[in-house]
Amino acid sequence: MTFASLVHADESETAARQSAARAILAPESEQATIVQDMAANPSPVLGPIFEAWQRSQVYIYEAPDGARIPFLLMPADGSAAKAMRIDNGEPLVGPDGAPITVDETVMKPVETFAKLRRAMRSTMDLLALADPAPATRQSAILKLGMKQSPEALPILNARLAKEQDKAVKNGILDSIALINLASPDPQLQIDALNQLKKSNSIPSRELVAKMAADESLSPKVRAAAVSTLKAIDNHLFWVDFFGTMFRGVSLGSVLLVVALGLAITFGLMGVINMAHGEIMVVGGYATYLVQCIFGSGVALAPFGISVNLPGFGFDPNSGIYQSYFLFALPVAFLSAAAVGVLLERGVIQFLYRRPLESLLATWGVSLVMQQLFRLIFGPANAPVYSPAWLLGSFSVGDVIMNYNRVFVIIFAVAIVVGTSLLLAKTPVGLLIRAVMQDRTTAACMGVRTRKVNTLTFAFGSGLAGLAGAFLSQIGNIGPSTGQTYIVDSFMVVVVGGIGNLIGTVISALGIGTVDQILQTSLRNPVIGKVLVLVGIILFLQWKPSGLFATKGRGLEN
Repeated sequence: MTFASLVHADESETAARQSAARAILAPESEQATIVQDMAANPSPVLGPIFEAWQRSQVYIYEAPDGARIPFLLMPADGSAAKAMRIDNGEPLVGPDGAPITVDETVMKPVETFAKLRRAMRSTMDLLALADPAPATRQSAILKLGMKQSPEALPILNARLAKEQDKAVKNGILDSIALINLASPDPQLQIDALNQLKKSNSIPSRELVAKMAADESLSPKVRAAAVSTLKAIDNHLFWVDFFGTMFRGVSLGSVLLVVALGLAITFGLMGVINMAHGEIMVVGGYATYLVQCIFGSGVALAPFGISVNLPGFGFDPNSGIYQSYFLFALPVAFLSAAAVGVLLERGVIQFLYRRPLESLLATWGVSLVMQQLFRLIFGPANAPVYSPAWLLGSFSVGDVIMNYNRVFVIIFAVAIVVGTSLLLAKTPVGLLIRAVMQDRTTAACMGVRTRKVNTLTFAFGSGLAGLAGAFLSQIGNIGPSTGQTYIVDSFMVVVVGGIGNLIGTVISALGIGTVDQILQTSLRNPVIGKVLVLVGIILFLQWKPSGLFATKGRGLEN
């Protein structure tokens, strides 16, 4: 809460202000007690007052009639500042009714001492119970419960009667139960354990585990503790499982968009494009440049030549700056598509039907592109920041879901649907499918296969660019990032079935999810990757054509 909000606070806060003023004017021996008593009726208006008091920014005005009025200084230009009364939030006025301005440099602030500061900190912790944000109230309530102080019970019960948010109410019940765990009454302990079992309270696990192992407790209490501990551990298992699944699906979504373009180009042209990962990085760097252009610009030094790209200078907190990522998506797609066209026209068109040469050539291109990234952007990762609307998270049954990962999943679904409609419902899709099934026959029917190749390669590269933009929101973008994803992308394409859209979707999500589950379970990313690779090799021994083999004369030959 700011000083301005203190001025416009509701009339119901008057009692809190008057209590604060009384504490300031009271003798030192009584100040800490008065401050502690304020915790029974926490009010948000007290926070800024206590903070100012601790920073020695509270003063007392001696009125001509002998009245002593505590006040704060409102921010103002120059050495003089307007004073605001603490007891009612109104400007401090003199006998003539005009606002009084004071010079802070000549005023003597009201002093504090250690016991008073401790009382203020304790009371300020309780002030969060009346905070407008439910998350802040929830955090403060949990903090009170973990302290297991019986003195907090009346405060929590009073807040429970006022609270409207269901989640916060449940948090209050859990905090009351946490405090009652320390009660000498066995029945209160059992009731508290039942409440924590009902809510599957993860924060209480350590306390419940200690009770389950405490042989001094009655058998009934220990049995209730053991039962509650099993319920919480079972809940934790499923929270970890679904949390890992969510991370796996979000990783698989990025992998899906990367592999989708590769599946189309590989299935259409039979070209093993080892530079596909670097094309993805092009999309990530395009996102970084758009972010910089929306801000103050960026200075680059390609080949030692200093280049300054000016920016629009939008305020980072403004809505238009926060929308930079929406503008970056088409830029990332078009940038990567343009690089794909250059690669296809400059290298790959001369290496059709020569898979080994195309593999080596595109691998060389990937090394060149990595070095170019280092020369232009430097060896460090590009600092791409998520816009405000992609920050934060929400929870479903204690499973935390980040907004940026949810966005990636939703957008990946949209891309898959769009690609499917493009291939199945448009004339361009018909041409692509015809060339994929039988290039020679399609050429005899008048299909200009070279243009279809270029168009398809550009589209597949554009999808990789979108994947790079998505990756910038949940991972790092650097010169070597593409090498991390190229192997996984080829595994997705081969396991799903070359050129098969449904197979690519299932394969990407499956590999991404299994990879995250193994890494979490084994607590070793390297072993997890190895096991995934071994599993894929064994699967391909069983089904060499992948999950869904594409039928066609060209592929059968």
